[in-house]
Amino acid sequence: MHSQAQTDPVRRSKQKRETAMSAPDGSPVGAERSIGQLFASATAEMSALVHDEIALAKAQLRQDVKRGATSGGAFMAAGVLLLFSLPMLNFALAYGIRTWTDWNLAICFLLSFAANVLIALVLALIGLVFAKKAKKGRGPQKVAASVKESAGVLQKAKPHPRPARPELPELPRDRAPEAIEAVARSSS
Repeated sequence: MHSQAQTDPVRRSKQKRETAMSAPDGSPVGAERSIGQLFASATAEMSALVHDEIALAKAQLRQDVKRGATSGGAFMAAGVLLLFSLPMLNFALAYGIRTWTDWNLAICFLLSFAANVLIALVLALIGLVFAKKAKKGRGPQKVAASVKESAGVLQKAKPHPRPARPELPELPRDRAPEAIEAVARSSS
């Protein structure tokens, strides 16, 4: 038959929480840690923070570069479209307008050119929008400000005053370091 602790889900979850909680360096929560352990833990956490800030800066920079590339691509597409489509589209559109309206052929060619320019302007505006977004992206500046803020907080932090250590009592002669050393030499 199962014991009550095994069947009671509340007790099991409480036991899991008690055993699962520990400090970042692996020591149990609430256990007193030495200055060295605290310093090592703080150093590890600061190192992790710096690495995370660098990763954030890289990600934001990648996003800004991607926006800039999209902007350049849109501008390039607008130019290529205007350059290569003008002769074919102008002829096709001009002759199509002429067929439908019986207008002068020169006016039909001007209308077809205006349509191409309109499409190129729309693509250029799309490129401009992405260029402004890329310029607005202040990812690395935000990360640098965050790092400066963290450094400022750490500089202003003051150590807690340490209580005065009580004087160690005088050791008996047989327990003094010299006596212990002499015993260690004689036993080896």
